[in-house]
Amino acid sequence: MSILSKLSFKDQAFKLRESAILDATTAVLSTKGFDLMTMDDIAGAVGISKPSLYKHFKSKEDLVGEALIRLIDGAIDYLAQLDKALSPVDKLSALLEWALRVRLEGGMPFLPSTSPHVRDMLMRNMSYVLRIIKLNGQLEALVAAAQKTGNLNPDLPSDVILFSYYSRTCDPAAEFLQKFSKMPHDDIVAHMLKVAFNGLTP
Repeated sequence: MSILSKLSFKDQAFKLRESAILDATTAVLSTKGFDLMTMDDIAGAVGISKPSLYKHFKSKEDLVGEALIRLIDGAIDYLAQLDKALSPVDKLSALLEWALRVRLEGGMPFLPSTSPHVRDMLMRNMSYVLRIIKLNGQLEALVAAAQKTGNLNPDLPSDVILFSYYSRTCDPAAEFLQKFSKMPHDDIVAHMLKVAFNGLTP
């Protein structure tokens, strides 16, 4: 029995509306960004009043923080569900594929905006910080293991590999290819993964 099915009808409706709010926030953030997004945008997208929206989230900062927490939770859950027999580099590739598909389907970049305001806001959100620390620790371990086996360049500092990996999750090339190349999503993802792990040389 799911957690949602154990709730009262009123609580279920509240949770479903909250999920719709976060979906709308993800969509608006992916097109407008944090600075241009307003609470009116979100209320309008969901079809509720702004006072109703504030019953769920007291500010734009709280709303965006929760949307990003949901994204990070999705990454953590996806990583946990991968086949334990996969090699470290295969797990890194699978997670990057997941992140790229989330973006191509209208989700947000894996990393938040480089805006100092957004960074400061998120660093004050302890729920977000704790999840980032957890995910980062898991990815650091995978990078170290892949370097040890030689699947990733052991001569590179692990931070260079890790932050290059993060950058691929928010690489604008994915959107450019989606908009201008007319490639199907599967091809875009395959090419982006090849560039990420094999570079541009033949």
